[in-house]
Amino acid sequence: MSHLSEEQEKALKILSELKDSQLLSHLNSCVHCGLCAESCMYYLATNDERFVPAVKVALVSSIYQRYCSFTGRSFPQLVNARELDDATQNEMVDLLFGSCTLCGRCTMHCSIGVDITYVTKVGRSMLAAMGLVPATLQSTVNAALQTGNNMAIPTDDFISTISWLEDELRDEVNDPQASIPLNQAGANVLYTLNPREPKFFPLSISAMAKIFYAAKESWTLSTHMYDVTNYAYFSCNFEEAALIAQRLYAEVENLQARRCVLAECGHGSRAFRWEAPNYLQHPFSFDVLTSVELLAEYIRDGRIRLDKEKNREIVTLHDPCNLVREGGIIDEQRYVLSHAATTLIEMTPHGVDNFCCGGGGGQLAMSEYGDRRMKIAELKADQIRRTGASTVVTPCHNCVDQLMQINNKFKLDVNIKTLGEIVADALVLE
Repeated sequence: MSHLSEEQEKALKILSELKDSQLLSHLNSCVHCGLCAESCMYYLATNDERFVPAVKVALVSSIYQRYCSFTGRSFPQLVNARELDDATQNEMVDLLFGSCTLCGRCTMHCSIGVDITYVTKVGRSMLAAMGLVPATLQSTVNAALQTGNNMAIPTDDFISTISWLEDELRDEVNDPQASIPLNQAGANVLYTLNPREPKFFPLSISAMAKIFYAAKESWTLSTHMYDVTNYAYFSCNFEEAALIAQRLYAEVENLQARRCVLAECGHGSRAFRWEAPNYLQHPFSFDVLTSVELLAEYIRDGRIRLDKEKNREIVTLHDPCNLVREGGIIDEQRYVLSHAATTLIEMTPHGVDNFCCGGGGGQLAMSEYGDRRMKIAELKADQIRRTGASTVVTPCHNCVDQLMQINNKFKLDVNIKTLGEIVADALVLE
């Protein structure tokens, strides 16, 4: 067995010090039936057997066998055990980061329930321990850690953007008292944002501000911590993920908000709502829900009134993986669209079986894998074409970015909107 560096020892501790048998169960359960291949966009798009999800499981398993089992340490050839050398590490980076969106389709289709996504994330966490997270992805995490948001937007620039959006809101609703509150203590809702909204998509902020105005909601934004994203969830450096989650948790507590409403971001919703209590090792003292659920609540409770005749174009819905397959939010966005648009044509497949847009798992941040990302995106482009829709709605800004690139590359000639935007278009203001 070759000499291991300090970083490699840290990576192997992740395998050897897991406190339950979850990993071992999944590593030993794969029967190599190949059913997961047909669920993976990378394999479907390329027919490259390296991208079969079971290969990723086998790769992590081979390292576990080599260093954590008697047979692998003594007779490595018998169990295909592999050294954690440069070649193995490079293959791990290429397969676990470069050919996986963590979409979870393979896990859902596994005939015996192997959690392939979980195994991939364990492998990514090993790479993070060795400092082998792709630099482009790590730079996004670093920006969030150093500046409070993943796009390093200065606070003065953020406040300036909100100020002119507030002026536009007052003009649109013809009310000089309409506002986009900042740092308001005791509000019912602390609303988060994907930093791409103030940077590139300010109309998404305007849409939600208009909805909050119509609902007569007590709400606020924070200038200190508004970023719903947590790219350390993708890098699987869970210490960094915990730091980012702690900041948002602390800001909700500081402003004494009763509810934290997560903006339209699939991974951000999962990272804070479902993973952050595990990162921080304590439950939350406030409610956490997504804007998708809030919009459905407003409609059900009669707090906003919509006229779906304002959106007469054919609409289709892209289901974000972390929100739908991994988060269980399936019906709410369809309920909202049934009130906000006249015609919804579903993609095939859709719901929990949807295809990823191709931008998840940190892929949008990793430019070195851009060609692969757009190769698998052709599957989503074909889905959209078959619906005949002129507007694609998705409750996730990462998906919005990827769908815009798909729209341009494959010349789909469709509009891409968030759920909040299409609801704002259908609003009937008193």
